[in-house]
Amino acid sequence: MLEMRPDCERCGTDLPAAAPGAFICSFECTFCAECAEALDDICPNCGGELMDRPTRAMKLQENFPPSATRKFKG
Repeated sequence: MLEMRPDCERCGTDLPAAAPGAFICSFECTFCAECAEALDDICPNCGGELMDRPTRAMKLQENFPPSATRKFKG
């Protein structure tokens, strides 16, 4: 199950689990669409490809909550 991190690691933008627009690499480093584009879809942490993160339906978030740990180091 994906961790579904709540923010962009580069700019701190909120990325709700139920909303589209988040991009992740195979290590789940997480970036907003704008930052992923600026990074040419390459993760600056591991060099992996950034791909669209799937959304998690709101009805599933109660039993399978997304992470609340923010990764932005601003």
